[in-house]
Amino acid sequence: MGIAIRSVVVPVGDLAAAKNVYTALYGAPHTDTPYYVGYNVDGFEVSLAPQEQTGGPVAYTDVDDLDGVRETLLAAGATERSAPRQVAPGARVCVLADADGNPIGLRGA
Repeated sequence: MGIAIRSVVVPVGDLAAAKNVYTALYGAPHTDTPYYVGYNVDGFEVSLAPQEQTGGPVAYTDVDDLDGVRETLLAAGATERSAPRQVAPGARVCVLADADGNPIGLRGA
């Protein structure tokens, strides 16, 4: 997998209203559930997630070793916003923050 930014998750308070706007921009979503709406934009994933407590949109970097990269970033001074969690078969995510509080999303196995 390597390291690449391939997705952004946008936290929303009203999923239906946000879905109307993003569907007008990107077309029909490929996934439309009460907890996740996903759009494929030329191979880049734009996702809507209700009530995510991230402080704003989070770009997720795909990494081969989520736990290893997470530990490296924590040792370098990042702080943890959300611990690793399973979001799909073979896919886990977590969110860290840099020294200024900016979110850093990691996605991997």
